[in-house]
Amino acid sequence: MIMPVQRAYLVALAVPGSLLAAVYFAQYGFALAPCEMCWWQRYPHFVALGCALAALATRGTRLGEALVRLAAVAIAVSGLIGAFHAGVEYGWWQGPTACSSTSLGDDPLASIMNAPLIRCDTPAWTLFGISLAGFNFLISMASGALILVLLGRGRKGMG
Repeated sequence: MIMPVQRAYLVALAVPGSLLAAVYFAQYGFALAPCEMCWWQRYPHFVALGCALAALATRGTRLGEALVRLAAVAIAVSGLIGAFHAGVEYGWWQGPTACSSTSLGDDPLASIMNAPLIRCDTPAWTLFGISLAGFNFLISMASGALILVLLGRGRKGMG
């Protein structure tokens, strides 16, 4: 039987890994180019993934549990950025004005002049009216909370 703390470790590793794999598949498999805020949502998932991997290496220690908690917070931060991005897409508030491609390549001027404008206020893809940013919000917030609940249950079982 998998204990709650072990489940927390697994969720902390699986969620950012799966979400990052999905967005890279969407980007390179379906040519859904990310906007600036899409990139912002990825960064906390990279942090969470690193924390989860380090937590696995130190599992069973206070450091391991602290790293899983940090992963949960990073996942939730990505979810909050996703909520902000979804709000921009739905027109609830205005987003940043600098939503364009940042790759400069070998010839920076040519890259800038030929770069497609990727707007943050237009979803690249939706399902049931929910954009990728909206799904990131829903999945990340639920997962961050689940990790913390599982860690709390593990603590109660130890005490």
